[in-house]
Amino acid sequence: MSPSLLRIGPSAWRFALVGALASLPVTALVNRLPNSEADIAGGIMIVGAFIAGAIAVLRSTDPEAAGLRAGLLSGVVAILTPLVAPDGLSVAGLIAWPSPHVLVALAVVALVLASMFGLVCGRIGGWVATTVTTRWTATPS
Repeated sequence: MSPSLLRIGPSAWRFALVGALASLPVTALVNRLPNSEADIAGGIMIVGAFIAGAIAVLRSTDPEAAGLRAGLLSGVVAILTPLVAPDGLSVAGLIAWPSPHVLVALAVVALVLASMFGLVCGRIGGWVATTVTTRWTATPS
């Protein structure tokens, strides 16, 4: 591996985790709005990836990589939440599916789509952070 890949990889995961954790209070506030059905995975996928992309740009790292990883984290949360929730999907519900291959295919599709949405939101977050920081710099008079 090249040194640049070693430098970008772990920091992108770190930014994705920070973005995911920072999105939890925002998701809780959005969920309190009337007629809102925000869930944790969606909040991480949109807000968390946006935050991860913004932090990544400010730290001179690839915002798409941080957003993609935040989206992947949201996909994992989306897959595991029904299994862990006490009133959600149970093992008996999983057995009722026609084939375990269907379940695996749906999980792969969820991970890919969440990662792509995270990549786009991370790129938007990086663009917003770049735009805001370039406007803050003072122009010489």
